[in-house]
Amino acid sequence: MHLKYFQTVARTEHMTKAANHLNMAQPALSMIISRLEDDLGVALFDRVGRKIRLNEQGTAYLKRVNIALASLEEGRREVTALAHREQNRISLAVTTLNRLSNVLSPYLAQYPDANFRITQASTEQDKMLLLERNEIDFFLTTELISRDDIKHVPLITEKIMIAVPQTHRLAGAVRISLHEVAQEDFISLKQGYSFRELMDACCKEAGFIPRTICEGDEPAAIASLIRSGLGIAFQPAGSREEYSDLTYIEIEKPSCQLTFYLAWMKDRYLSLAAINFREYIIQHFKTMASQ
Repeated sequence: MHLKYFQTVARTEHMTKAANHLNMAQPALSMIISRLEDDLGVALFDRVGRKIRLNEQGTAYLKRVNIALASLEEGRREVTALAHREQNRISLAVTTLNRLSNVLSPYLAQYPDANFRITQASTEQDKMLLLERNEIDFFLTTELISRDDIKHVPLITEKIMIAVPQTHRLAGAVRISLHEVAQEDFISLKQGYSFRELMDACCKEAGFIPRTICEGDEPAAIASLIRSGLGIAFQPAGSREEYSDLTYIEIEKPSCQLTFYLAWMKDRYLSLAAINFREYIIQHFKTMASQ
């Protein structure tokens, strides 16, 4: 348990925030960390006034603690699955929830006993952290991952389009070159999202920096703001069914595409239900692509 306490303090680098997260008193948590440092014979944090920062020793120790706790969690899940308590559990993290229903609905109709735990994580880094801590089986990402311990497979590649309100000057256009909207006001996801980084890169290739006047976390809210006339936005082509009252315009050049991947830890235990769902979702998108 003390390792979990250290992990939380290391993640927040703030004793009070960590104590609140752990639902315990801050002095008690401080004492536990001090005892841990005494047992190790080294300081794990640099302390300047009331601020703490993970130091070199703490960073090295945290890597080992993450591995140890993830291994213990994996062991717990394996034995509980063997005891038939979690054999139907499937856990995954996604950035947005709205498009997941198209995948889950037919799966749940076929496997009604599936026990899903879905976490909405804002950034790819948040999803990676959940995977490393063994809190999820999979995550959906639009970022190509170059790590030997993580396996990921492409699910589907979609065109990126420009979404505008039906009253916009370009609402009648079928396709445009991206530089034609260089002077427009953009509504976008916040920095840190891989989709935002991809869109900024497309604009850079087209020779301009987008004038972003509003940043948000949820695509549904962005669609609502487009609808209001506040600005325009990049949207995956697949979202047209969800927001049919918006006008979608193809980008002729540069080519802007988005690939969705399913990612998981290579050598980690997965329940039979999780393995079944992985095969299902891969086949689901393969079938979609062939239609």
